[in-house]
Amino acid sequence: MLERELIQRCMSDILSGKRISMSDALRLINTSKDSLEYLLDAANTIRREFNGDRVDVESLVNAKSGNCSENCAFCAQSAWNKARISKYPLLSVEELVARADAAKRSGARSFCIVCAWREPSSDEFEHVCSAVKAIRDKVGIDVNCSLGFLNARRAERLKALGVKRYNHNLESSKSFFSRICTTHTWLDRFNTAKLAKEHGLELCCGGIIGMGESVEQRLELAFEASMLEPEEFPINILVAREGTPLQGMNPVQVDDILRTIAVFRFIMPRCILKVAGGREMHLADKQSKALLSGANGIITNGYLTVNGNTAEQDIAMIRSLNLQV
Repeated sequence: MLERELIQRCMSDILSGKRISMSDALRLINTSKDSLEYLLDAANTIRREFNGDRVDVESLVNAKSGNCSENCAFCAQSAWNKARISKYPLLSVEELVARADAAKRSGARSFCIVCAWREPSSDEFEHVCSAVKAIRDKVGIDVNCSLGFLNARRAERLKALGVKRYNHNLESSKSFFSRICTTHTWLDRFNTAKLAKEHGLELCCGGIIGMGESVEQRLELAFEASMLEPEEFPINILVAREGTPLQGMNPVQVDDILRTIAVFRFIMPRCILKVAGGREMHLADKQSKALLSGANGIITNGYLTVNGNTAEQDIAMIRSLNLQV
């Protein structure tokens, strides 16, 4: 079957409610340059059909930076790695409220509290809960959390406080995970993501491309995440930080990033597909192209240890594409 016929057939299947197979996904992600625009347009059609024209704009805060006990090879915040970053304990409730207020005023629709640790202590968890309540009471923005491993009691507590979405990324496919982390397993991450959904929280569960995984493993990540039916899937593109084991990793090429976004949209037609960390560095002046290739979400105002676009820049970009914020 010719490439464009394959793309058309797969798009029609998705629009009629069918699921894509791994073999077809592999053929799509290897689409030639001649048919690339056709693939991106098809993914954009799927995005528009299932999600409309609104782009989810989220801002996050690195609420506790560095000294994480886990040895994730990509992470500048791991205590095992030697990246030069600013390290600090958990921010005060007042500071977190101020950051949430600034995010809302900048145009973000949601605010995520992210902490670098395996899981919080009892006191740390209570502190975050106090911050969530204060933000909900004083700011009125959707609050998401990324606090590491989770148990049922804590999931229920966050839900009761009004947390909308819990982030716990798979990071990579199951078959590749041991290459990037040995202090916990892929299944540990999968089970925490599953638990969050089971206790009523929406799920944000994505990963990172460009860590040395094969194209097949990149697709495995998307299919494995799709089993969890996440409301949101962030695609991060590795920023190979000096002082981490992945420093010097060859960057993913722009066309391959766009192919990945497009095929992930075929695999997960209904979720918020968010282009996250590394977008500014790797896509540069092609960032808007991601939002015409199947993506419908971004993180603005920077990331955990890497700066990013301002919300003003991102909102202007979104509106220039005749999309909604």
